[in-house]
Amino acid sequence: RALVRIGFVTQDDVLFTHLTVKETLTYAALLRLPRTMTRQEKEERTIDIIYELGLERCQDTMIGGSFVRGVSGGERKRVCIGNEIIINPSLLFLDEPTSGLDSTTALRIIQLLHDIAEDGKTVITTIHQPSSRLFHKFDKLILLGRGSLLYFGKASEAMPYFQSIGCTPLIAMNPAEFLLDLANGNTTDVSVPSELDDKVHMENQNLQTNTKNDYKPSAQDVHEYLVDAYENRVAYKAKKQLLDPLPISDDMKTTITSSKREWGTSWWQQYSILFCRGIKERRHDYLSWMRITQVIATSVILGLLWWHSDPSTPKGLQDQAGLLFFIAVFWGFFPVFTAIFTFPQERAMLNKERAADMYKLSAYFLARTTSDLPLDLFLPVIFMVIVYFMAGLKATAAHFFLSMLTVFLSIIAAQVHFKLISWYNSIDISYF
Repeated sequence: RALVRIGFVTQDDVLFTHLTVKETLTYAALLRLPRTMTRQEKEERTIDIIYELGLERCQDTMIGGSFVRGVSGGERKRVCIGNEIIINPSLLFLDEPTSGLDSTTALRIIQLLHDIAEDGKTVITTIHQPSSRLFHKFDKLILLGRGSLLYFGKASEAMPYFQSIGCTPLIAMNPAEFLLDLANGNTTDVSVPSELDDKVHMENQNLQTNTKNDYKPSAQDVHEYLVDAYENRVAYKAKKQLLDPLPISDDMKTTITSSKREWGTSWWQQYSILFCRGIKERRHDYLSWMRITQVIATSVILGLLWWHSDPSTPKGLQDQAGLLFFIAVFWGFFPVFTAIFTFPQERAMLNKERAADMYKLSAYFLARTTSDLPLDLFLPVIFMVIVYFMAGLKATAAHFFLSMLTVFLSIIAAQVHFKLISWYNSIDISYF
């Protein structure tokens, strides 16, 4: 049974910052490709996509982001496209794939999409302000204005169509700019059809008698004229063809009615893949030199302030109780800032991947929680080794590990608490 695969590339590049190009595509292949393929076959598919998209030179470079240097905008967009075409989709949707790119990079992206379409796949994309070279890469064109259809057909026949209804450019212009001017009702450099000009002139005379002015059609007038022209000339025949029922075989009916969600991997494989990905992605945040320096500096300062405090006296015992309280509070809030900043950023990725049926939510949440555990242990161990013995706390293995367990449980409780808060969209629900 062959199900139609659909790929969707969003306008924003939703990618993990600290993963390399190869790692990003590899994890997508492991999660999305069918379980009938072996791991080696999925990795070979990843290499094929990398070379197909021309990413071989940057395959070991991190994606990057606002604070991390990485690949260029065009390469990042190609990685997003690679995440979708890796499953060999029959239909590929793209939302403004050239936004924020220079003309050369935009042309390369459109040429890539053109090559994908030449391989027998259907590619549908929205695009704003394309150059003349970009415009001629498209096979078919849909022109929308205020939610209404103004033209649908071959891109090469768009200019002759509008010329046939009396709309021609007065100066040499990019066909795409001409069409966008019409869609927005801008007739500054566009000739107005005589029937529209006469209609507007008659309406103007009825409103303003004995007044001579060079009245131009409004954007609403142009829009209504273009909609009526398309409905009367083209849309009726096109609608009649579309409404004719297509023959559907019994096998196809059975396939449609019996289709159900199928995961590319088992639950355990989803968990293990997401666990490894989480470790690689978040190790840069947890184990950065700035965080390590903060922890060591804080532990040394606390050790000096509570240097070998004497628990045999009431004052010394009170001092050690204050130190333990400070440690619990410090490690209850210090890791929280990482959770607050990373979890909402991953939410966009979670929504995108869940929409593509890449994994189950339970596998993600458990992998997300457990992948943080080894990272959460590293810095507290360094902190406690320094503070515990400098402050003169009981130097026994049992007491030391009991203190570590208390700190570790404080970290887990705080992170789970703030992860739940960061999950809500509403500030009223999150704030309490």
